[in-house]
Amino acid sequence: MSMVVQKFGGTSVADLDRIRRVARRIKETREQGHDVVVVVSARSGVTNRLVADARALYPNPDARELDMLLAVGEQETIALMALALHAIGVPAVSRTGAQAEIVTDPEHTRARIVRIGGGDIQEQIAAGKVVIVAGFQGVTTIGQTTTFGRGGSDLTAIALASALNAGLCQIFTDVDGVYTADPRVVANARKLGEVTYDEMLELASMGSKVMQSRSVEFAKKHGVLFEVRSSFNNNPGTIVKEEISSMEDVVVRGVAVDKNQVKVAISDLPDQPGTAARVFQNLADADVNVDMIVQNIGRGGVANLTFTVSIDDAYRAERAVGSVIEQFGSGTVSISDRIAKVSVVGVGMRSHSGVAASLFTALAETGINIQLISTSEIKISVAIDVARADDAARVAHDAFNLGASEAT
Repeated sequence: MSMVVQKFGGTSVADLDRIRRVARRIKETREQGHDVVVVVSARSGVTNRLVADARALYPNPDARELDMLLAVGEQETIALMALALHAIGVPAVSRTGAQAEIVTDPEHTRARIVRIGGGDIQEQIAAGKVVIVAGFQGVTTIGQTTTFGRGGSDLTAIALASALNAGLCQIFTDVDGVYTADPRVVANARKLGEVTYDEMLELASMGSKVMQSRSVEFAKKHGVLFEVRSSFNNNPGTIVKEEISSMEDVVVRGVAVDKNQVKVAISDLPDQPGTAARVFQNLADADVNVDMIVQNIGRGGVANLTFTVSIDDAYRAERAVGSVIEQFGSGTVSISDRIAKVSVVGVGMRSHSGVAASLFTALAETGINIQLISTSEIKISVAIDVARADDAARVAHDAFNLGASEAT
C-alpha cells in the first residue's frame, strides 16, 4: 500500500457536519488501499478568536504564551476528527506536533522545522490506524510549544509527507485547485491541471492564498509531489511538481494580487558606500521581509530609498529604519497607505521575450500607474494603487489570454 498525507484546512473542518464529511473522505481513501496520515488546521475562525482574546487581555501578547494558546485550536480538531472516524468504524488516533516529534527552532509564532522524528506514527499505521496530526505546531528541543505562522498546517503536511516517504500529499481546501487568477475577481479564471514548484512558489509569495510559500519551498527542496484540491467535491485538483520541458510552452501561468503591502520611503540618506547595507541589515535583524527595492541616484550627497513590506511588518520596518536614521544623523522615513502588488508568473518567461512590454502596455491603456517594479526569471511584479488592484488583475489576465483553454 502507498501512503497518502491529506491536509484539511479550517474551512474544511469548520463545523461537525464538515468534520463528518472529511471523515468519510478519509475512509474512502483508506478503502482504496492507502495508508493515511491526516493533518488538520484549527476550525475556521478559532485562531482569530484566540488571538483576539489574547490581545483583549494584553495588546502586545508574549510570543511564547501566544503559541501556547494558539496550539489549542489544532488540538481540538485532531480529537474531534479521531472521534468522527471512530463513529464510522475507522481506527484512528490523534497526535500533537510534539507527539509527532516535529522539532523546531525556538522562534515563537514563526518557528522553522529542524527535523521530524515521527514519534509512533509508523507503529500506529502498522497497527491499521489512521493517524491525525495537529498542523501548525511543533516543539523545541527543550519542550517549548511553537507555531509556524499563518498557513503553517500546509508546512506540517508537506514536511510529514517528506519524512514518511509518502507517495502523495493532498492539500484539501475550499477551492478546486490553483487558478490563473482569483476567480472571485476574474470571472474567466481557469483552473490549472499542473504547475511547477517555482511557479507555485512565486504565486504563493506574491499573494495567492492557496498555499503558504514556505510549504511550497519545502516541497521543492525535498521533491514532495502534492495536489491542491477541494474538500467539498471530488473534482481533480492541481498537481504541483518538478518542471518538465513542455511547461515552458506556456509563457504566463497565472496572475497573483497582494493587497496587504505598504511602501516605505526613506529620504535624504547619506549617499555613500554601506548606507543601503546598514538599512537592510537592520531590517533583517528585525525579521522584516523586504520585496521591491528602488534607490534613486544621489544628488548633493544624499539619496532616496524606497521598498515594500507586508502591512504586518510595517511597524517593525519603521522602527528598524528609524534607528538607522538616528545613527546616520540624517534622513526621514514615511510609510504610505496600503498599496497592491500585482504579479504575472510563468516558467516560460525564461525563454520568451516581450512579457514586460505586454503587461506595462495593458496597464497603461487602462490608466493604471505603476509605482514600483521588480522581476525574477519567471515573475514580473508591479506596485500600484490598491484601489485599482482588481482592475489590474483582470487586465493582466486578458493581456496574456489566460482565460483560454491553452494560455499563451
